[in-house]
Parts: sequence; C-alpha cells; structure tokens
Amino acid sequence: MTIRLPLLGPDPEAPFPPAWRALRDPNGLLAMGGDLSPARLLNAYRHGIFPWFSEGEPILWWCPDPRMVFDTAGVRLSSRFRRELRRSRWELRADTAFDAVIAACAHSPRPGQDGTWITPAMAAAYRELHRLGHAHSVEVFDGGRLVGGIYGVAVGRMFFGESMFSAESGGSKVALAGLARLLHGWGWPLLDAQVRNPHLEFLGARLLPRDDFLQAVRRLASEPAAAGSWAGRVAPFPAALLAGVTAD
Repeated sequence: MTIRLPLLGPDPEAPFPPAWRALRDPNGLLAMGGDLSPARLLNAYRHGIFPWFSEGEPILWWCPDPRMVFDTAGVRLSSRFRRELRRSRWELRADTAFDAVIAACAHSPRPGQDGTWITPAMAAAYRELHRLGHAHSVEVFDGGRLVGGIYGVAVGRMFFGESMFSAESGGSKVALAGLARLLHGWGWPLLDAQVRNPHLEFLGARLLPRDDFLQAVRRLASEPAAAGSWAGRVAPFPAALLAGVTAD
C-alpha cells in the first residue's frame, strides 16, 4: 500500500498540515520532509507535532490520537520504590549533562526496536535546541556517575518529553519524577509523553484525546516563559525528596 503524505517545503515557519489529516495507521503520521532546524522544531512543538524516524528514512512528523500525557502532579512511584529512595544517595540536577543524556538515550536498547530513532542528525538538532535554551535534561547522579536521565523541549509552559534512560534500575523513573516535580513547582501542568506506553501508564500517564491535547498546547505554549539553561535555576536536590511528594 502506498502512503501519500504532505511534503514540507523549505520555509521552517510555514504551517504544518492540520492534525485531522494525520493517518490512523500508522497512528498520527502527518507529514514528511523539511528539516530539523530550531525554527522548524519549535514550530512543530507549538502545534503538538514531533519528529520521529529511523536512520535511512525521510524526516517524519507525527501527531497521534490519543496523546499520552502526565499531569505533573500525577507521577506515581510505588511504596517499595519510595522506601528505596529514602535510603538513596542519588542526586538530581538539571542541564548539567545534556549531551551525555541524549547519547545514553540513543544507545539504550528498547523492547521491540532494532537500532535507534535518535539518529546523529536528530541528536545534533536537539543539542542545538539545548544550546539555544529550549531543550533541557534532568539527570540522576550517583556520586559522579550518571545513572538516569530524561530530556525534552520546553515551549511556553508546556514540556514535551522525548526520551529517557536508566543505567541503573529506577534511574529513568527518578528522572521523570524529578522533572515532573520541577514542572509542577513552576506551575506547568502537563508533560507530553507522545504515544501510548504501558510502562508510562503504570507510572501515572493518561491518554488525552488529540483535540483536547492540542487545545491545551495552544494555551500553554503561548504563555510567556524565558528560554535559557536550567542549570542556574535548579539547585541539585536529593532523590530522597521524591519519596514524599509522589503518590501511590
């Protein structure tokens, strides 16, 4: 079967096709082509669209229905895991090891996936967004060793999660919970998790109809929020703090 998709032109500020034109199978595939310039990526995220493709494929743009999201006050950690956190020496930091986080995400094996969608071009694009103050990471350290992390893109008061990894059991959960804690403290209500994932559902993610999600994105992404590194905004904090603020 031949799939015909709108082909994006050279102008990174040009509108994307409307989300209702996205395919049902594969769910959310909307357009192809264009580039991964900062202007194009920010244009996409402002409209709830994200790039996702593998090495050797054209750039593909997605807006699935429904959308998986976290309420930033709603990340769940089990009682057992929270007890472990109370004894943990792990520390969370923000924007101190972005390159290491994206590299670790790119090399982390994923069930059911061969290779990685974080291609060299994709990684370079998000490193540039990070340099410009739009892409951010939350890192989990055990002493000087990076044991978990998550990265994504902030637009206005909306955060779009991209990927996370664990080098030790629970590292990605702690990074996710730490990110949600920061966002909730700043009054950012939603964390985009893109597509349905049973593991994320176990941690408290929920499915939101695409129209409702896009309505929230339009509101939150248009609200003022300064770009820039979070390293000076977020003081390192112990993972043990998460044991008392996340619910079963």
